[in-house]
Amino acid sequence: MNEDLQKRIQRAMADPQNMGELPDADAVGTVGNAECGEMLRLWIKYKEEKGRKVIDRATFQSFGCETAIAVASLATELIRGKTAEEALSLKTEELAGELGPLPPMKIHCAQLVEGALRSALDPEQGGTKTAKTAQAAIPVSSSNLLDNFAKPKEGGVRVILLDRKPTE
Repeated sequence: MNEDLQKRIQRAMADPQNMGELPDADAVGTVGNAECGEMLRLWIKYKEEKGRKVIDRATFQSFGCETAIAVASLATELIRGKTAEEALSLKTEELAGELGPLPPMKIHCAQLVEGALRSALDPEQGGTKTAKTAQAAIPVSSSNLLDNFAKPKEGGVRVILLDRKPTE
């Protein structure tokens, strides 16, 4: 990885945005990559704006490398104010935002974020949930993402394993 990209990742990591659970989320998406062991959960909250349902807030938790966390942080800012359709139309490389193009060995980090976004917003993936369903999928007693994966609840967390292999 080049030094310039490493500096941009470090800047994003110095002040990551939108980390943590969003208890009143309207949609939740969870993905994991069995090849590298990374997992990411994305919460989405909508609002009505000018007659459109747009993303008001997005937060995330990640078991991943610095690049995955940096991309998730930037992506949660990027999708704010967009409709679900607009957010889903973003390409993998666009989700990396100001990080710019990622090297081949780090593309999977942006793909992880894209997978969580699709899991949360794409009705075909079955990820879009009402606030009530989202709450049921994230038990109040669980304090973090690790707890949810370590002790899955029946009918709760839906993990989608990506079939893309990292190039590391």
